[in-house]
Amino acid sequence: MIGIKYEEVSILKNFLILHSGFEKPTSDGLAAWNQWFESIATIQADRNELRHGRKITQSGTNELPFVKNSITGYIIIETSDLEEAEKMAHKYPIVDNTKIYEINKG
Repeated sequence: MIGIKYEEVSILKNFLILHSGFEKPTSDGLAAWNQWFESIATIQADRNELRHGRKITQSGTNELPFVKNSITGYIIIETSDLEEAEKMAHKYPIVDNTKIYEINKG
């Protein structure tokens, strides 16, 4: 009988990181920001900043102000699980808080 060695295959999932609470960074803060993005370059699937928005409800539409606690951007990363995505988000500099969601590709 021939022995077969199976390797574990990690299935990557996509996670959305929303960030909010941004202030103009110092030069040190900006350096940390750039360094963090370099550290996730191999797992980053997409990222962008957010600006103008609207809240739409059954009673109407309102402009969303761009204030300190606004959602200011998103990043999509590919990693094995929510815990790994959380570890990456804990290292995210400059912003006040982040929220992480697993993207369900249905």
